[in-house]
Amino acid sequence: MNEIVYKVMNRAAFTEAKANGSFDGSAADRRDGFIQLSSAGTLAQHFAGQKDLVLLAVDAARLGGRLGWEPSRSGAFFPHLYDALDFDALIWEEPLELGADGCHRLPLRVLP
Repeated sequence: MNEIVYKVMNRAAFTEAKANGSFDGSAADRRDGFIQLSSAGTLAQHFAGQKDLVLLAVDAARLGGRLGWEPSRSGAFFPHLYDALDFDALIWEEPLELGADGCHRLPLRVLP
């Protein structure tokens, strides 16, 4: 099975991007020069308490050479996409529910 990388998006931005067939990145992505992806959710750090989010599962192999892995300040490697995210690489999308405790609930298919 191919490796899966993930993208967390606001539901409205996802709906618009999906209608266009690709996602060119958020304002933060465009500022950084790449689309931030994750191999192991970073929900608590970057999306704490945010509602109306969607988790996208993307086939890393279909992104090809446009996908790079760079170390973070902690030394962990994270995937960065140096192009638009074409939805032909999308495996599935699921809404991210926010629990009463303010933490997001990952879809069962993501849990180990």
